[in-house]
Amino acid sequence: MRRTDRIDRHRPAARWAAQLVALFCLFTLAATPANGAVTRPERPVRAAAATYTNPVSAAAGIDTFPDPATIRGKDGLWYAYGTQNPVFQSKGEDGERILPILRSADLVTWEYAGEVFTPENRPAWLAGSRLWAPDVHYAFGRYYLYYSVPGRGTVGLVTAPTPTGPWTDRGAVLPTPSGCPAGNIDQAQFTDTDGTPYLYWGSYDTICVAKLNDDRTRTEGPVTQVARGRRVEGGFVVRHGSFYYLFYSDGGCCDGAYSGYQVKAGRSTSPTGPFTDDEGTDLMALTSKAGVVVGANGNRWIGPGHNALQTDLSGQDWLVYHGIPAESPDLAPAAGGSLKLSRRPMLIDRLDWIDGWPVVRAGDGPSDGPTTAPVTDLAAGGTFNDGGLSGWRAEGTDRAGWAAASEQDAHGYAAHTPSTAGPAYLRSALDAPAEVRAEADLRVTSTDGAAGLALAYRDPDNLIAIWLDRARSALVTEVRVGGTSRGEQLSALPAGFSWETWHNVSAEVRGTRLTVEVTGDRLRDPVAAQTRDLPAAAVRAGAVAAAARGAGAAADNVGAAPLYRPVTSRAAVPAAGPLLPAHSDEFDSATVPGTTAGSPWQWVRGPAAGVSMSGGSLAWPTQDAELHLGDNSASVLLRDAPRGDYTVETKLRFAPDRDAQQAGLVLYENDDRWLKLVHSVLPLAGGNGALLQVSEFGKEGERPTTSPPTAVANGPMFAGPTAGTMWLRLSHHLDTAHQEHEVRAFTSRDGTHWSRGSVWTLPVKGDLRIGLVSHNRSGAVAAFDYVRTYGSTAAARP
Repeated sequence: MRRTDRIDRHRPAARWAAQLVALFCLFTLAATPANGAVTRPERPVRAAAATYTNPVSAAAGIDTFPDPATIRGKDGLWYAYGTQNPVFQSKGEDGERILPILRSADLVTWEYAGEVFTPENRPAWLAGSRLWAPDVHYAFGRYYLYYSVPGRGTVGLVTAPTPTGPWTDRGAVLPTPSGCPAGNIDQAQFTDTDGTPYLYWGSYDTICVAKLNDDRTRTEGPVTQVARGRRVEGGFVVRHGSFYYLFYSDGGCCDGAYSGYQVKAGRSTSPTGPFTDDEGTDLMALTSKAGVVVGANGNRWIGPGHNALQTDLSGQDWLVYHGIPAESPDLAPAAGGSLKLSRRPMLIDRLDWIDGWPVVRAGDGPSDGPTTAPVTDLAAGGTFNDGGLSGWRAEGTDRAGWAAASEQDAHGYAAHTPSTAGPAYLRSALDAPAEVRAEADLRVTSTDGAAGLALAYRDPDNLIAIWLDRARSALVTEVRVGGTSRGEQLSALPAGFSWETWHNVSAEVRGTRLTVEVTGDRLRDPVAAQTRDLPAAAVRAGAVAAAARGAGAAADNVGAAPLYRPVTSRAAVPAAGPLLPAHSDEFDSATVPGTTAGSPWQWVRGPAAGVSMSGGSLAWPTQDAELHLGDNSASVLLRDAPRGDYTVETKLRFAPDRDAQQAGLVLYENDDRWLKLVHSVLPLAGGNGALLQVSEFGKEGERPTTSPPTAVANGPMFAGPTAGTMWLRLSHHLDTAHQEHEVRAFTSRDGTHWSRGSVWTLPVKGDLRIGLVSHNRSGAVAAFDYVRTYGSTAAARP
């Protein structure tokens, strides 16, 4: 198990030079009471870090922070919310914090900021339920926090005027019954470009979606199933380009070192689907799916999953999720010994969009060493939280109307009172580069007003302006060069747009392409988006500015940073090396392997009944026998594996039609220590008898970290889609530094294009042998065309 990574080099560590002169923050975070509401700072607390190391929640002094969700508050700070857990166990607390809250100025250095409920003020209707998986958004001038209530089988909602409360109970969001044939947890809210709000929810084994009412407090109308699969849950939806992306987790969240959790994604042209993975498989298909966004990679992080998404000031997206540390996967029993929980701190890693698909760190998976941090310093602009307009200059025909203002949530902001009809600008003292991301929180309280963001700003005759124009109910972009307008472009804003509350407007200039989005909360669910080509003369370094026209315009968090550099190719993946004939078999003999003297194959509890050679294949009927925990009655066909690193592959023809039938590859030490990749049949929970055909990648071994230690444990994860004829690969790496077997699963439906799965690790005790299995339930026949073993080679690009 590799314990450290080198610094992530996909993005340059250098920041725009203006960051070097950024002011240090003037205030420090106030001390946090043990429970409930806390005092919030007026400014970020520190300069942004150049690098960070996961878990980022460790800086807050907390032990665990499962199912994280994040938002940037209107005060310019980031906030994170987690599942109810004993977050301060190492400090002697036996109990849990109820939906704990963290706060950060830079997305990687967090501090504790309270909890949504205390035992004294939690609503009575929740009864004794623990509360899980918060999801946070900003709408109508308030923070909406949805959370799971598993003890009541529903989703709850609270709202607040600030990210830390005080919280107002809004009751249950789902009706009873909800209309979804799954666990009514793991909700995520999303707003479409037409302003329609949706709620996604569901767990084990279906994710559903329904519209929310106008005030986003209750679901209404038909419920649509959008994804199903073994242990599918944790949906989270964003819009990127012309697609909607449904992120979700599968494989089991909470089983310590045996958690097979991983994040996958599908995409659609509609928020209600159909969503397909990167191999074109419908997420509603009764099979396992491809499209891994992040999974275990063999370092210290096990079961990475249950994600949210956040965007830094350069426009780079980051996946926020939890992972389980291999060295300490289990918390001590909590709540008087009644809770036995996995340790799941919060991680953050760069999310790349490559060939239209999201993937963490170009496919390298969770980071566990120093890594380039998110960009959270501005090259130009600021938050107005110093109580004045210092560092800003008023320009335009109505320059006298700018003034500093303040309120509870946003703290400081800039407001404009007009005296003439012309536009007014409040420009930054510093410039940002030509390729830039700029953003501002804007609102318009007068029906004839407009609030705007300007970038590439030289003066009122040379700028790119983005307006929220209330009189025209539109997002308007305008480009001016040398005093000449190069034209306006309008995009309608949805009916019911909340003009008098804050909306975030972001603009990116890459080359001569301008991309603009309007959101409530920077969570990649724009209610309006626009792209346009710019004249080359308009693409230049310049200031960032707030803009106002007419009455009622206000702006906050106005700033710009150098635009991120996208990663455009995936990381290298292990490639099969030269064929090793001494460890391979084409099954072209008439003799069943392992039945003659001198055969390189040996049977455990065999030969299996009915096994035969037929048409150049090993035909093996499935057995009514197990290889699972205490029931080790199945036959296993084995041969020696090469030393060190290798890849073993088989071509399998298999058409199972009954629950539990399975066949495939195994790397086997003994009955209680193995790693197995099989085509398996499992029931769909809540599926009225429906069966899932899955690529199941399982692990069995000891689990010494539980209380008391577990002699033999078992956990699954799931690889790509299955087929009647499919190819299975297990790629083995011997980590000599940490004495571990690292094994990654690959599946294919054509023998050429491979779906890359995640990694299980197993401490080295003895040698692993290459094997085949066909068991669990009789009635099907597995035909193995060959077993081929390849040596190691340099990794190759996919």
